Amino acid sequence: MDIMGRKSSALLLTDDVALPLHAILSAVRDAGAEAVPEDDVVVITQCESLEGKLPIMTASLDVVVTAWNKPELVGEHWLQEIGRVLKPGGEFILQSILSSGILEKPSSTMELKLLMQGFLDVQSLEMKPFLSAGNVQSITIKGKKASWTTGSSFPLKKATSMVPKIKIDDESDLIDEDSLLTEEDLKKPQLPAFGDCEVGSTRKACKNCTCGRAQEEEKLQKVGLTAEQINNPQSVCGSCGLGDAFRCGGCPYRGLPPFKLGEKVSVPGNFLVADI
Repeated sequence: MDIMGRKSSALLLTDDVALPLHAILSAVRDAGAEAVPEDDVVVITQCESLEGKLPIMTASLDVVVTAWNKPELVGEHWLQEIGRVLKPGGEFILQSILSSGILEKPSSTMELKLLMQGFLDVQSLEMKPFLSAGNVQSITIKGKKASWTTGSSFPLKKATSMVPKIKIDDESDLIDEDSLLTEEDLKKPQLPAFGDCEVGSTRKACKNCTCGRAQEEEKLQKVGLTAEQINNPQSVCGSCGLGDAFRCGGCPYRGLPPFKLGEKVSVPGNFLVADI
């Protein structure tokens, strides 16, 4: 039977010799599948003679309904062939009669077969048997072909690098970081004077002094000033730091270069060396 040239939207497939078309289409509509008119349906009976090959164009059907008397026919090859003729997003309803000796419906096994063949939204349905009357058991499974085709591609959305917005509750207990600082924290640290020994300012120079402190003490002894007068010079008249031209005859800083009050007096290394 060659029906490749006929345009149809649905296929009813069975291994029996006849099929109740109107009853099946009514049941399909009740199951929520796409409504199909009777004159737009291809019916294939005794499908065992096709040897698993449907004479239908690829991706040409919206709905495929199968009714099997022999559950062993529902295999990988037939499911692949049904998936071939369905359009992307097409619906598939499968019903199979079970043997009388089976007490439980093996719906999970049939659902797994459809899932393994790529069908989506696979679920069991409660329907009366399409083919046989009387007290017989059957299972009905509904599935859907994926809406994409093998080898299809689609662009991936590029991740945006937006900074997430942080919602701040005005009523929450927020602490100002500046309020945690004390006046002592805000003071500029006093760095130690360059060249001073680690032992502090109250100790004398070491015996084998190499930092220059011994030379400074020797200068102070020759000049006749104390360490306090050199490190923190003060002036009662206010003219001691201006130079010898402004100093009185009894000024302790006479002979030293000008300096700023409160800052250490810089004594040159050759200050006490004779000019001749």
